[in-house]
Amino acid sequence: MGLIGIVALLVTFVALLAAAGHGAYLGMLTSAAKKRPGGQPVVDFARKRLPVTAATLGVTVLALLIAASGGAGADVFAMLLGAGGGAGALKALQTTQTKFRNNDY
Repeated sequence: MGLIGIVALLVTFVALLAAAGHGAYLGMLTSAAKKRPGGQPVVDFARKRLPVTAATLGVTVLALLIAASGGAGADVFAMLLGAGGGAGALKALQTTQTKFRNNDY
């Protein structure tokens, strides 16, 4: 594995962490809301955001698998896919946090 392969694995791993972080945040919101009376709107809000999390997580896992398979062309594609998935996950996390803080659910 060359330098580009190592960079591809790092990029896709960081993207995977971003996607998993969004999922963890939604899980935390759901867990806390279920313990509070009147928390059902927050639970519903978190459930509506789950498909976005699943999509970004799927893209980043695919990118990680491609990066692990090897080949310079595959590594470049995996970096692009992982960076896109990670950026999408980060934007989705920021949107979720903003909507939650502004009671826009």
